Amino acid sequence: MPSLEAVSSRADVWNVANTHCRVHYQLVTDAEAEADVLCRVLNHFALQSLLPQQVQVQQQDGSLLMEVLLDGLSWHRAQVIAEKLRNLISVCSVQLQLAEREPLQAAG
Repeated sequence: MPSLEAVSSRADVWNVANTHCRVHYQLVTDAEAEADVLCRVLNHFALQSLLPQQVQVQQQDGSLLMEVLLDGLSWHRAQVIAEKLRNLISVCSVQLQLAEREPLQAAG
């Protein structure tokens, strides 16, 4: 009888041991964007217990321009989230890029 143990030949991209990076999402909604689009975008992060370091939103000619800065994601996980954001009806474009880590500044 064959063994039921699974042999994995590829890396587990969700593993916490994978290198984490800081990512910057830039999103643009269409001019007919609904009022709840910001909540729907942020919900993709909240569902995975991710809290962005920075969120900027600007309304311009009816469209929303959003920037989200997030730390502690693997690059694969960041790409999966970007794909999910692209599937939102009101979102026209999503750009994902690695962000520079800013040096810590002493308070005082």
